[in-house]
Amino acid sequence: MLALNELQVQYITNDTGKRSAVVIPIEQFNQLLEDISDLAVIAERREEPAISHSQLKQQLMRDGLLPD
Repeated sequence: MLALNELQVQYITNDTGKRSAVVIPIEQFNQLLEDISDLAVIAERREEPAISHSQLKQQLMRDGLLPD
């Protein structure tokens, strides 16, 4: 997740000097979009029951997604 203090922000101002837009490097923009997407998935799944790490490993092995 991108930390706010890591953003390389440039501001665009209007004629009175009031900030009206922000420019950031495309890599940081893409990272922010990915972070937003991750947070949306977390929010959608917050009501799902939690399982232990060992239960997850067992399920993945049973489904053939993790070697024995």
